[in-house]
Amino acid sequence: MSYLVPSEFVTKMIDAGESKVFMSTRDTLVRAYMAGAILALAAWFAITINVNTGQPLVGALLFPVGFSMLILLGFDLLTGVFVLCPLAWLDKRPGVTIKGILRNWALVFVGNFAGALTVAFMMAFVTTYGFTQGPDKVGTVIGNIGESRTLGYAAHGAAGMATLFLRGMLCNWMVSTGVVGAMISTSVPGKVIAMWMPILVFFYMVFEHSVVNMFLFPSGLMLHAPFSIADYFIWNEIPTVLGNLVGGLSFTGLTLYATHVRTAPKRAVLKRVA
Repeated sequence: MSYLVPSEFVTKMIDAGESKVFMSTRDTLVRAYMAGAILALAAWFAITINVNTGQPLVGALLFPVGFSMLILLGFDLLTGVFVLCPLAWLDKRPGVTIKGILRNWALVFVGNFAGALTVAFMMAFVTTYGFTQGPDKVGTVIGNIGESRTLGYAAHGAAGMATLFLRGMLCNWMVSTGVVGAMISTSVPGKVIAMWMPILVFFYMVFEHSVVNMFLFPSGLMLHAPFSIADYFIWNEIPTVLGNLVGGLSFTGLTLYATHVRTAPKRAVLKRVA
């Protein structure tokens, strides 16, 4: 598997964050677009499996195919850059600024959304034969997801909003661990295994992922699910983005950085006096 020790792969995380901050606008948008599109296709794939088999675990086991592909191809998810870019700033890499980090995040958000929206349109078109009939079983399920995960949270008020935020935190704890997993090994099988495990957890536990939701909820709106664009942004996308940021950065990025780069002084060994 060619395993790298934490001090080595955390340094790779910082290097990756630095390179993303300085990436050109074109490259950032293209890589983010493709990441959003591939992850959306993987979500469509997994939901199709769930509908056809009636076994959510099977869909969760196979969903990481899309995540592994996009990471191996060097594409960028918002949930990943939320963790990597701030580490380059914390490490005082020359030229890395808060403005540069926010620029990267904004571009990746736009690219991810555009890619996911493209696949959402394709899915809605395919499952309705060009919008000439109602959606098939898969389309109906996707529409119901959008309704239950907007209006369902709204029905609980503040408690629903807190639940949504926490699900976003838990999601990017796992997803960002998957991003780091690609840096743990120098072999493709090792990278895929390390990525697969946390992504399986996130998908099966139905945590809230901002980029997956960029596919699910616009799909539901295109299929005339009974929720609005405002419901989508207020009662899902915005709180999910914030939860993803807090969860990934606190549970993955900062903890690894603090204990493997900015380590505390080693315990002093007391010598016995003869």
